[in-house]
Amino acid sequence: MSTRRVEVRTQRPYELRLGRGIAGESLAAARRRSRFAVLTDERVWALHGERFGAGDAPVVIVPAGESSKSFARLETVLDALAEARLDRKSCLVAFGGGVVGDLGGLAAALYMRGIDVLQCPTTLLAQVDSSVGGKTAVNLAAGKNLAGAFHQPSGVWIDVDLLATLDDADYASGLGEVIKSAVLAGEEDFARLEANAEALLARDPDLLLDVIEACVRQKASVVESDEHEAGPRRALNLGHTLGHAIERAAGFGRVPHGVAVAVGMQQACLRSAQEGVLQDRDLPRRLMSLCRRLKLPTGLEELRESTGAALTEGELADAMRLDKKGAVWILPVRLGEVRAVEPRRPS
Repeated sequence: MSTRRVEVRTQRPYELRLGRGIAGESLAAARRRSRFAVLTDERVWALHGERFGAGDAPVVIVPAGESSKSFARLETVLDALAEARLDRKSCLVAFGGGVVGDLGGLAAALYMRGIDVLQCPTTLLAQVDSSVGGKTAVNLAAGKNLAGAFHQPSGVWIDVDLLATLDDADYASGLGEVIKSAVLAGEEDFARLEANAEALLARDPDLLLDVIEACVRQKASVVESDEHEAGPRRALNLGHTLGHAIERAAGFGRVPHGVAVAVGMQQACLRSAQEGVLQDRDLPRRLMSLCRRLKLPTGLEELRESTGAALTEGELADAMRLDKKGAVWILPVRLGEVRAVEPRRPS
């Protein structure tokens, strides 16, 4: 099967490659640099390290999970890059999910004031979202992704074969972002998910290639128009205002990111209807139905029951006030169109 290619035309253009069994191609690109290192996590390395084939390159392995997105872990990674004697012409290969991609991207942005990072995402969430667009960050106690930088990758390799080993929770998290992308793209993309929900759940590789390519093309078009999130790129935050609040209130890592985003999208639909923004009155029903078919929670109450997290209105309101997005809601108007609504100011 041939490799698919998508160009991201930012100030420093780069290419995404999609295919089956192509993860090792990122190492071939890295070997053309003066030196390189690989950043990964314990789970990914145990599953795929031998096949990935880093050879004698330095491999920095961090614990799996959201706890690795911290300043303490960032410092450990930076020290490892220095110990490996990487120079300004070197690069870092981020081989893992969103945590590894975010952490590696920020480490590359900071090391020697910026070296190249090559992203090889291993989760559906990272393949359709976080590996594209150059957002890098670690978490603070006050909120998710509050310390970071924009640092576009020099290349992205998306290997759908890596998704076969994902557990169901991580796969469901990616499906939340897949749905978000389809809502932003419009009727054709959303209808494709509705028509193929069961095959998508079964991880059909040919369908996954089509769906992931649609997601990254949609995100690339938004990123190209607004590289540093000055305006139009805020649309990508659909579902994230409440989604990030859910993650924080529950305790980072307890509710997968894409699952929280799926619930956040459904609440955004309801709020859009309440505020007279929503023009497609059937969208809340279709969105809830698709989430149900893809084994995602259909609302806050179901999420509370499945996780045991209280997620009270007070906890969520406090978390939204601390979020870097300033509690701006992205509300659907119809499939393919959203509107940013600023929080109401006290009179």
